[in-house]
Amino acid sequence: MKFRKLGRTGLEVSVVGVGTWQFGGEWGLNYTQAEADAILDKAAELNINLIDTAECYGDHLSESLIGDYLSRRKREDWIVATKFGHRFHDLFTRTDAFNPEEVLTQLDASLKALRTDYVDLYQFHSGPDQVFDNDDLWTLLDKQIQAGKIRHLGISIGSNDNLHQTQQATQVNADVIQVVYNRLDRVPEERVFPSCLEQNLGVLARVPLASGYLSGKYKPGAEFQKNDVRNNHDVGQRDEKLRLVEEIQRNEVPEGVPMAEWALAWCLQHPAVTSVIPGCKTPEQVESNARAADLVLTVEKA
Repeated sequence: MKFRKLGRTGLEVSVVGVGTWQFGGEWGLNYTQAEADAILDKAAELNINLIDTAECYGDHLSESLIGDYLSRRKREDWIVATKFGHRFHDLFTRTDAFNPEEVLTQLDASLKALRTDYVDLYQFHSGPDQVFDNDDLWTLLDKQIQAGKIRHLGISIGSNDNLHQTQQATQVNADVIQVVYNRLDRVPEERVFPSCLEQNLGVLARVPLASGYLSGKYKPGAEFQKNDVRNNHDVGQRDEKLRLVEEIQRNEVPEGVPMAEWALAWCLQHPAVTSVIPGCKTPEQVESNARAADLVLTVEKA
């Protein structure tokens, strides 16, 4: 495993992390604690130290599975990133909750679920600009840093071209930007990444496998279960993406290299990107994701 500094935080993070939206039950599976443990144990074995989760991945369910695991391991071995701003009601149903009082309640609930006194990275979660531009929110969060509940702040931008929030990162004391970035979606290269480099912000690339489409496992016409978020994607757009994936696999992926590993390494080639945080349903997928770290120096961007 390779490690990089997460912007100006000083944290050394593995270039491949573990995304855990799947633990919340919206990617076609419901996880037992033993299944979550197996995934995180494999990550630890491979020297992955970054876990990304959120309050609304199953109403703190993902956090609870992670917290149970961490309670039986060394907390200091892990860099735990979670998020705030949404209240989970049911599968794929959330409402915004960005006012300071609600956020403080969410933070305390996240710490309880994670069974920890602090979170390494606390991220504004895909909220609109009008709630982002609330000085009271950031004042509250700074107070939580002073209280030791938060080590660093981040912004998980909803639109991957949200320059407004990215440019304000330093002003609101945020050190990290999380953004959708993958071979099918290169929008952040235009404006967001230059701003991140200018401010020395860490960058976490989410959805680096384009919701699994860049795994190479799916063909146009693929169908997904009702409790899989991909079932809600526009069918026409989904099939167009899968046709493009087939073209990329033919023309860009070296022979003998698994497409998923290539796709993660492709993201990591960009100088702004610190780490990718792909989801993983099994320990075997964790192992595959981790191998991308060895490909970084060999993948050439199209």
